Amino acid sequence: MIFLKSAEEIDKMRAASQIVVSVLERLKEEVKAGVSTWDLDRIAEEVSRREGATPAFKGYRGYPASVCFAVNDEVVHGIPSRNKILNDGDIISLDFGAYLDGFYGDSAITVPVGKVSALAERLLRVTRDSLYKGIEMARPGNRLFDISRAIQSCVDSEGFSVVRAFVGHGIGRKLHEDPQVPNFVPENGNWGKGIKLKAGMVIAIEPMVNVGRPDVRVLSDGWTAVTVDGTLSAHFEHTVAILEEGPRILTL
Repeated sequence: MIFLKSAEEIDKMRAASQIVVSVLERLKEEVKAGVSTWDLDRIAEEVSRREGATPAFKGYRGYPASVCFAVNDEVVHGIPSRNKILNDGDIISLDFGAYLDGFYGDSAITVPVGKVSALAERLLRVTRDSLYKGIEMARPGNRLFDISRAIQSCVDSEGFSVVRAFVGHGIGRKLHEDPQVPNFVPENGNWGKGIKLKAGMVIAIEPMVNVGRPDVRVLSDGWTAVTVDGTLSAHFEHTVAILEEGPRILTL
C-alpha cells in the first residue's frame, strides 16, 4: 500500500532528513586515510542522538550498526569494523537513515579518500548525475519507470551498469514502504509504465552503479554486498517528496 503524506508529515520527514544531512556532512569531513569505518560509525551515532534522532538502521532486521558502509568493490550494507581502515585512493559509500518524531529520512553519498583514479571520479560523477536525472522525473502524472529509465539511460550511456539486486523504496512512518523504485526498467517495462506518480508520495531514490557487471554477491557476514567481478561501485541516495509543483529533495 502506498501512503500519501500531508504537508505536515512531509515537514516532519524533512526534519528527520536534515539530521541525516548533518551526519553525512560530518562523516564526509572525517573521511581520510587511516580512519576506520568503526570510528565513522561511532561519530554518526553520536551526532544523530545529540540532535534528538535515532539511527534508523541500527537493529533494523538485525543490522548491528548505525551506518552502512561500502568501500571500493563493496556495493551496500558493509558492516563497520575496527579493522576496516581507509586508504588513500579508496572510495567509500556512506548510507545513513534517521528516525525522528515518527518519521524517517534516508540518504547516501559516495566520497573519495584522498586522491582517487580518474575512473573512480567518473563513476562518482555518473552515479550522482543519474540520481538527479531520476529525481527530475519524480513529478505527478509521470510513471514510476520514468524515474528508472532516466537513471538507467544516464548510466548506460557512460558504459557503466546499474545494480539490479537492490532498489529504492517508499519511505515515511516506516523505513521501507511501497513502492519499490528500481534504478532500471524491468523486463517488459517500457517508458511511461509503472504506477502513476501522485503528489504526496515520498520515495528514496538510490542508484547503485558498478564499473563492470551489474551482478553482486553477499559475503559470509550475511550483509556486505560486493561486485562479482571486483570492480568499483558507487551509491547516491536522496529522500524525495513528490509535490504538485514537482520533486522536493528533503535530504538536500
